[in-house]
Amino acid sequence: MSSTQATPGHGDAVTSSPSPDDGPSLVGPDTFKAVFRQHPAGVAVVTFSDAGRPVGFTATSVISVSADPPLLTFSIDSGSSSWPALAHTDTLVVNFLSAAQVEVSARFATRDIDRFADGGWTLLPTGEPVLDGSPSWVRGRVVQRTAIGRSFLVSVLALEAAQSSSAAPLVYHDRTYHAVGEHTVL
Repeated sequence: MSSTQATPGHGDAVTSSPSPDDGPSLVGPDTFKAVFRQHPAGVAVVTFSDAGRPVGFTATSVISVSADPPLLTFSIDSGSSSWPALAHTDTLVVNFLSAAQVEVSARFATRDIDRFADGGWTLLPTGEPVLDGSPSWVRGRVVQRTAIGRSFLVSVLALEAAQSSSAAPLVYHDRTYHAVGEHTVL
């Protein structure tokens, strides 16, 4: 197994890549995708500026890593149209979407369009776009980018956060959007 090790927390990655010696076979891509379609995920849109131009994409891979220090992470495919700009941006905003923002999620997941053309966003004084109507968002500094498979895991230190409402969150499950609320409490 090939790996690179460094002291975590200093912007260096600890990575590991599969090798032919890892076992008889790997799970096939279709099976792997089918398993994760059954795992519900919150929906967010990551936004940032690249040379004064707003950039953004939908992400269902956002997770909280640590509260102290406040760290989150998400993944992005290296073939994403947003990756070249994200590869060198210093700060960004993770906009957590409400169930009322299905169209926003779909727009930011669509390739080859101007995702910001329909408006519905404002710039923070620090230059990052924030989506109007998002019940909460986190602005942060990118502290690490780790190549894993065909994707990158991006780690972000939270610098600022805002919560404007407790609207039902948007959730993605089995290729469809859902709302979580009182009606879903077990």
